[in-house]
Amino acid sequence: MDRPNVLVFIDWYLPGYKAGGPVRSVANMVDHLRDRIDFHIVTRNTEYTESTPYPGIEPDRWTTLPGGEHVWYASEAGTSRKAWKRILNERKWDAVYINGLYSWWYNILPLWLSQGLKLRRVVAVRGMLASGAMQHGALKKLLFLSFARMVDLYKGVHFQATNEDEAKEIRMHVLKNAEVAVVPNLSRRAAVLRTPIPKKEGAVSLVSVARIAMEKNTLLAIESLRDVKSNVQFDLYGPVYDEAYWAKCREAIASLPAQVKVEWKGTAPPDEVPGILKAHHALYMPSAGENFGHTMLEALSAGRPLLISDRTPWRGLEQDHAGWDLSLDRPERFTEAVEQLSAMDRTEYDRWSQGAFERGTRYLADVTPIEASMKLLVAEDERNGWTGTVVRCPRSPSTIFPSEGVMIMFA
Repeated sequence: MDRPNVLVFIDWYLPGYKAGGPVRSVANMVDHLRDRIDFHIVTRNTEYTESTPYPGIEPDRWTTLPGGEHVWYASEAGTSRKAWKRILNERKWDAVYINGLYSWWYNILPLWLSQGLKLRRVVAVRGMLASGAMQHGALKKLLFLSFARMVDLYKGVHFQATNEDEAKEIRMHVLKNAEVAVVPNLSRRAAVLRTPIPKKEGAVSLVSVARIAMEKNTLLAIESLRDVKSNVQFDLYGPVYDEAYWAKCREAIASLPAQVKVEWKGTAPPDEVPGILKAHHALYMPSAGENFGHTMLEALSAGRPLLISDRTPWRGLEQDHAGWDLSLDRPERFTEAVEQLSAMDRTEYDRWSQGAFERGTRYLADVTPIEASMKLLVAEDERNGWTGTVVRCPRSPSTIFPSEGVMIMFA
């Protein structure tokens, strides 16, 4: 039986990485399902926030990447209604997968043009309806969603939510009776190893791997260090999204006490992120909202506790000795958590490191999200015999964890 054909529209894709989580989410989905689905991906031929095309890639034609997926890198001149219509009609697609909500060329237009075609239409919301995201340009977004309901843009569409909160947001903001599948994002396929790191009482090394932006709460993280008494090194990796916001961050950095150092390290490519995480004691990202948080999972699976807000799927961290998920309404709690981390000696820190590692590997060991993703994309009679019905993905409490230094490979 031929593999199902799935057409994906996404603003940015590999080799790009600066757009963050959405790129990683789609790349991971393709990586896990490439042996079962034939993916064709339509995307820009430029990186996020850049205008120079990717070198060595011919635009406006199908390019086959080393992993086997076919990518249409659209140039600015080659991006048009006519081009999209031609791609949608050039073969029989089993599904079209739309990554996001508000992009005219990569969300709205392909969804509109695919109306009436005999294919499954799936929209991945990607956290765009979360309270933190909706605060920015709220009126414009609400007007668009109201118009979309008026013209039945989402009629017959299957929505992907990555958690129950996002499912509620879809039914609240998009369609009350929307068909929503709760399908968690897939992880990066990689070896997992808890790497030890020295730890002295009274000092801690923190890291953020995210764009410098209001929705990532970079400023809150910096300001929370103002009353810290310990020695803190806080390294920021990520592109500057808003220069005015970054100026406020620099002012806050200048007012920190002498024993607290905050440095911006620029943008790190994905293959450097694991090493960056392992070189620090904890990931500090009090984001205003994440529908998943790929970097958070990578930190956990490296044995690095999280210091994050309670607006991500990574909840109940403290009871697992895997970190802290704290309310943004009480910023002083972030200061207290930094002090708690700093006060740990090597033995105490290792206990939290192991807790983080176990939390991460428990997620990675669960294959249910892979089958849920397959179910989301492909009609039941085309799933090569798979007829499972589970969409929500509980974590198995019976997973056996290795001791320090033992490597696990997840297929």
